[in-house]
Amino acid sequence: MKKLLTTLTFALVAAGVAASAMAQPLADVARQEEARRKGIKQPAKVITNQDLKPGLQPFSEPVPLSTDAAADAAKGGDKAAAGGGDASKDPQKDQKYWTDKKKSLQQNLDRDSGYAEALQVRINALTTDFVNRDDPVQKSKIEQDRIKALAELERLKKAIDEDKKALVGLEDEARKAGVPPGWIR
Repeated sequence: MKKLLTTLTFALVAAGVAASAMAQPLADVARQEEARRKGIKQPAKVITNQDLKPGLQPFSEPVPLSTDAAADAAKGGDKAAAGGGDASKDPQKDQKYWTDKKKSLQQNLDRDSGYAEALQVRINALTTDFVNRDDPVQKSKIEQDRIKALAELERLKKAIDEDKKALVGLEDEARKAGVPPGWIR
């Protein structure tokens, strides 16, 4: 027991000596850093948008994305790109405009893809149900529902293709407008 007590006491004393030895250099480092900071006459330069070249400054407030704008994007461009509009009537397009437009188009694609997946599950269930039924009346009703679901799935596939084209059109439009790639990610 005495040996255990002696070992424990020795360990505590060693830990205390080590802690005091470590505290001194840390305090010295803190004093040196404080002196260095007081010696700095001029603070670090902060770069703002006003410091950037005029061509790289952000634009004004965006125009909210409407269904017409989404349709224009699906066609691959806007009126100005097609040559059928006055440039002074076009809104200034800043980072918020491009990110909101990309987000809206991506949400449309995600929504349509989700509906298509759910509809495919329904078609699979109707097909299984059709095969397992013996009653011709019930089979007829299930087949009608299945045909309607298949038609809707085809419509959704076309909408998904249009959504993808709209996203590609937006990226092309942004590239032609000189938009930084990070704005449409």
